[in-house]
Amino acid sequence: MIDNITKVSSLSSTRGLESLVESGSSTQGTATSVENPGMNFASVLGSMATDSVNSLKHAEAKSFEGIQGKADTREVVDAVLQAQQSLNTAIAFRDKIVNAYLEITKMSI
Repeated sequence: MIDNITKVSSLSSTRGLESLVESGSSTQGTATSVENPGMNFASVLGSMATDSVNSLKHAEAKSFEGIQGKADTREVVDAVLQAQQSLNTAIAFRDKIVNAYLEITKMSI
């Protein structure tokens, strides 16, 4: 069911936020414009979207295992709640990005 969303992973060229956190901590509050070519806004959002899709796929698989009697109820509930939290986070990011875009379009030039 979730396989139709796999094209979102094409936005991401790297995985994780480790290099972003490390580069941010090394500047120690100075405003430098050192840009990591592997990490940009699109790749971070793509990585988050990919993680959300993977969480949804995992929850779906656990649900099917629960229906078949192969998985414990607690495992199914944990997977579904994790997927729900991931989806709510993705929706919140989408809403913030859309609101920011709308604010930019309202600005006079």
